[in-house]
Amino acid sequence: MFTIGDFAGHGRVSVRMLRHYDAIGLLRPAHVDPATGYRHYRAEQLMQLNRIVALKDLGFSLHQVRSILHDRVSAEELRGMLRLRRAELETVMADAAGRMARVEARLRTIESENVMPTDGIVVKNLPALRVAELSGTSGSFDPREIGPVVRILHEELRGCLDAAGVPATGPGVTRYEDVPGTGGVVVRAGLPVAPDVDHVEGARVVDLACVDRAATVVHCGSMDEFLPTVQALARWLGANGYGFTAEHARELSLARPEDRAEWVTELQVPIAG
Repeated sequence: MFTIGDFAGHGRVSVRMLRHYDAIGLLRPAHVDPATGYRHYRAEQLMQLNRIVALKDLGFSLHQVRSILHDRVSAEELRGMLRLRRAELETVMADAAGRMARVEARLRTIESENVMPTDGIVVKNLPALRVAELSGTSGSFDPREIGPVVRILHEELRGCLDAAGVPATGPGVTRYEDVPGTGGVVVRAGLPVAPDVDHVEGARVVDLACVDRAATVVHCGSMDEFLPTVQALARWLGANGYGFTAEHARELSLARPEDRAEWVTELQVPIAG
């Protein structure tokens, strides 16, 4: 038999917690000295303590723990609960990390609101381009919605080109169009192909017209941090009196290594004025 202090030490819990478990009938001592009131525990009670702590850490209330233990949950069943809870926690942590990244991006945008860039933005001509293209729809411009759509379309498009034996002649280009009245976005993912390519199975071959003037800026880093670059260019256009044309903006993927922090993307906005 162990004293309550020794039992707490072996179980890696506090004496206060053991007393609470006793008070609510969750883990009774094996023996209580009637004269002193001292609690004593048996070694085999560590198994029950382990289950209580594991279930509590999984997020179950003590009332729920008592019900589960009453059903005599097995180690394998407990392992299954752990796997499920771990998956839930991983999702929560991923969501929290994503939320923090978006807040950081917005904060950087706010901090740069009064900074008008005078270099790094280039007005230039965009030559005509023939591309093989796939289209999809995103619910909005929210990176959580549009990012997966862009990634999947480009992956599928590369698969189409590989299957057709058609090489891409340049970096990927992505265009976006609003869906009127819905808030949705049509995503058009393209890869440049040779001028003599007229057909790619599973994709559409289209010609992007020459753009006389486009304001361009290069963004270095993950697309999750693209917003400050987009808004800085928008402010620059407004400050310099440029208007927009009917042509949609393009994103040119200049580099896409494994490390997203090393991505290089050129934003191209057709302008008038």
